Amino acid sequence: MSDFLNLSGKRALITSGTRGAGAATVDLFRKLGARVLTTARSFPPSSSADLFVAADLTTSEGCFTVAKAVRGQLGGVDIIVHMLGGSSSPAGGFAALGESDWHKELDLNLFPAVRLDRELIPGMIAQGSGVVIHVSSIQRLLPLPEATTAYAAAKAALSTYSKSLSKEVSPKGVRVVRVSPGWIETEASVKLARRLADEAGTDIEGGKRIIMDSLGGIPLGRPSSPAEIANLVAFLSSDRASSITGAEFVIDGGTVPTV
Repeated sequence: MSDFLNLSGKRALITSGTRGAGAATVDLFRKLGARVLTTARSFPPSSSADLFVAADLTTSEGCFTVAKAVRGQLGGVDIIVHMLGGSSSPAGGFAALGESDWHKELDLNLFPAVRLDRELIPGMIAQGSGVVIHVSSIQRLLPLPEATTAYAAAKAALSTYSKSLSKEVSPKGVRVVRVSPGWIETEASVKLARRLADEAGTDIEGGKRIIMDSLGGIPLGRPSSPAEIANLVAFLSSDRASSITGAEFVIDGGTVPTV
């Protein structure tokens, strides 16, 4: 890799690192020289046992398991990338969201970051350095009332938490940054595009257009790739970004229409 960017000697935790943007980030970090521990609910076939821990991060027990693995297998951590997130809430607007739907969105999109930070940032403070990347979403700015109200609210809470945390720990040597993607072309989103295309009687490109139209359009004309998200995360995690903290970086092809 280019000498412009390297993560040699860095110890990193990347959550949800077995598919999509998470997997791309794990792969790039390892190519750049970092030692990476990643997580998911179950072991993927290609994962090395000493660099992976199976845990359910929507629970406090799962977060404790991962934090313990970070300390035991990496001896501490220099970079945390909170990639975990998503939504399973039903469509139908606010009235369709019950108690369990709200709790699921918060348990997936907010509390894993809060719990892991609480476990691991004190070690960063003790060593006088560290980087924490919270992966949010443009949905916090552009919620879709039909389907993403709870998800968007959880990501908005994550963003506010991240900003407050940065103000507290940056003077102690720990940078905290937010990355907010728009639509990422993952296997799951392609599957959705195919389903929408079938329902509308069009092709896969037509299905992608339906998704872009639902977002109000993407000026770039396409979604971001997982690798593009990984590139941004890697830069922000590196010493090249050493004066960046408390900021949000939107990577959405121009989807958000406001300044």
